[in-house]
Amino acid sequence: MNSGFKALGLSDALVRAVTELGYTEPTPVQQQAIPLVLAGRDLLAGAQTGTGKTAGFVLPILHRLAQGKPAAGKSKHPVRALILTPTRELAAQVEESVRDYGKYKQSTVAVVFGGVSINNQIAALKRGVDIVVATPGRLLDHAGQKTIDLSQVEVLVLDEADRMLDMGFWPQVRRITSFLPTKRQNLLFSATMSSDVLRIIGSTLTDPEHVNVAPASTPVEAVIQHVYPVGGQQKADLLVQLISNNDLERVLVFTRTKHRADRVARVLERSGIRGAAIHGDRSQAQRQKALDGFKQGRYRVLVATDVVARGIDIDGISHVVNYDLPNSPEDYVHRIGRTARAGASGTAVSLLAPEEHETLREIERKIGTVLECSDLEGFDYSHDRLVPSATRDAVAAKPRTVYSGGVMSRRGGRGGRSRRR
Repeated sequence: MNSGFKALGLSDALVRAVTELGYTEPTPVQQQAIPLVLAGRDLLAGAQTGTGKTAGFVLPILHRLAQGKPAAGKSKHPVRALILTPTRELAAQVEESVRDYGKYKQSTVAVVFGGVSINNQIAALKRGVDIVVATPGRLLDHAGQKTIDLSQVEVLVLDEADRMLDMGFWPQVRRITSFLPTKRQNLLFSATMSSDVLRIIGSTLTDPEHVNVAPASTPVEAVIQHVYPVGGQQKADLLVQLISNNDLERVLVFTRTKHRADRVARVLERSGIRGAAIHGDRSQAQRQKALDGFKQGRYRVLVATDVVARGIDIDGISHVVNYDLPNSPEDYVHRIGRTARAGASGTAVSLLAPEEHETLREIERKIGTVLECSDLEGFDYSHDRLVPSATRDAVAAKPRTVYSGGVMSRRGGRGGRSRRR
């Protein structure tokens, strides 16, 4: 029997399930969070992505539901735990985790989000479920139609709370909490802990315990980070060569806009690289097809926007590419955390256009690290006319790094694509 998870106070059935999934030792966030959740405490937990946050709340919730009976109320089979997520993809991932971890438990689960028929969800809720994983908008639809009763919820989880705040879901979350019992356990999990998160969402908790396994906005240490300065018109060519010449598999590319995601996916396809785009304008069926194809290896590259990024939790992503730098340092941290998960190593590459220099400086200030500029060996930069001459002159003599096939080497800089410090 897995002594590490057993020592946290979890039941034999849960320990058996996680052992079969290949988990040998709990992660730091699990070690700290699980006993606190089992003790019934409210919890404010900050941890980097890929550190096992989902198991940190799902496992003790499953244990709790199996140990006790639901509180007295009008429903014989009430919703006892509610998990709110900002995106459909994350909701689906969490529901899958509940099913995997609860393999030997009797608890039932339903996932509720938009973009699909509401009728199947209504049917599942009518049958009665112990745990509901939901996005705020569709859950309010059910509450409005009185197809869900939240009056006996014992545990509320806000997963990726910072993203819910960023996406403007907080008014909806506040409305949802008005349907819940005043006396309940509240668990807030977040990749970053900004002052806004603590000030606004933190008010939901009562005398919470704090768990913070990594400083806010610090990248995963196992991620190797590169910056490739390049003219904006050459980003697509550089991306194709980076993937093709190094035979990269399972690459996650982030763009700033939906239109750009579609365009990059088309460029990859024309270059013989199987890829798919995933963003908010795609139907749920299209989004799921792209995600499943990426997981199963039918697509080498998944091009995504930040809106759906919180639901992408896939093992084995070797490279994350910031085709466009994100608008905030926190989003940068979250993006690069998609690789180097569960103790593996990974690489993050940022394609830096001249107009993005200040954005990169903000990221560097936040993470406390100066990211070195690199050239991709063999790439023709001769048509890169968009880099300001002042930038070229300022860094002409600066040593640069050449990246080829995973090997880093030093050379004197041509200065054509680096940036002024």
